[in-house]
Amino acid sequence: MAPSQLKMTTCLWFDGQAEEAAKFYTSIFPNSDITHVNHFLEAGKELHGREPGSVMVVEFVLDGHRFVGLNGGPHVDFNHAISFQIDCADQAEVEYYYEKLGDGGDQSRQECGWAQDKYGVSWQIVPTVLKEMLSSEDKEAAGRAALKMMHSSRLNIAELEKAFKGEA
Repeated sequence: MAPSQLKMTTCLWFDGQAEEAAKFYTSIFPNSDITHVNHFLEAGKELHGREPGSVMVVEFVLDGHRFVGLNGGPHVDFNHAISFQIDCADQAEVEYYYEKLGDGGDQSRQECGWAQDKYGVSWQIVPTVLKEMLSSEDKEAAGRAALKMMHSSRLNIAELEKAFKGEA
């Protein structure tokens, strides 16, 4: 039997920085909060090498999306195969999220408006108008916008619109 209301939570694996990351993310996104913190017990030292009382799991919400930060250890690293997309209404939002999330992260390999944060998590920072351009019935214009996107480290709405119109 299916549950009456599906509840999905994204789990992010950290190596001791789960609480720090949750505080970082909740400071950036509106309507966000840390909802619960669990600590390792004595068994955590034996099983995971973690000190009793250190943070094991942090539950937090980013603008309605539920997350769990798990201090699972150094066995797993983030990569861009999994990313979070942020739909931005205007250039000010694009700049805000790119600056905040990209602060301290590795931006050397980012393209198409992606930012990697200081924990290694990848974020796609996308103006909603770009989605409209890419789904346009004018396939040549959509193609020009796509090419501009692919060659941009940070998406600029004015530049995307110029490319879309064939002015760039």
